[in-house]
Amino acid sequence: MPAIIHIALGSNRRHGRHGLPQGVVAAAIVALADAGLTVVARSAIRTTKPLGPSKRAFANAAIAVETNVAVDDLLTLLKQIERDFGRRRGRRWAERVLDLDIVTAGGAVTHDWRRARQGLIVPHRSLAARAFVLDPLVDIAPLWRHPVLHLTARQLRARQRRPKPQPAGSP
Repeated sequence: MPAIIHIALGSNRRHGRHGLPQGVVAAAIVALADAGLTVVARSAIRTTKPLGPSKRAFANAAIAVETNVAVDDLLTLLKQIERDFGRRRGRRWAERVLDLDIVTAGGAVTHDWRRARQGLIVPHRSLAARAFVLDPLVDIAPLWRHPVLHLTARQLRARQRRPKPQPAGSP
């Protein structure tokens, strides 16, 4: 039976054939469909601020795909598409032509979700803290429920947007 998998897409480097990061993300969605994945929903492509040392803004989006491919095999496919677009492994948080992450796999949970350090972790461990993933996910699956936290994508985004309490004595 096919599963619905949510994939986050991001780019903050120009590509020789696909142009600006927004064009890279759009081309990656086409590449995923060309690889046999059925794209059933697609968010808008957003411009977001980078995390870490990168100075370039990102183009981010999310898609829902329907597939019979196992998540480990899907991860292999995503990494191949990243390489096809020119992504090279290297420094964490570095600028990149294309980043593809499996964010959710229906209600599946891989590994010991809270403790896993390596390998595929589903749902993505940082999902609940990242607006650049949550905003596109809410566009396409607002009622998707996190299988560990038991909150919908919409509820996770509301929590992420809440003002953080300031420590006593801070300006």
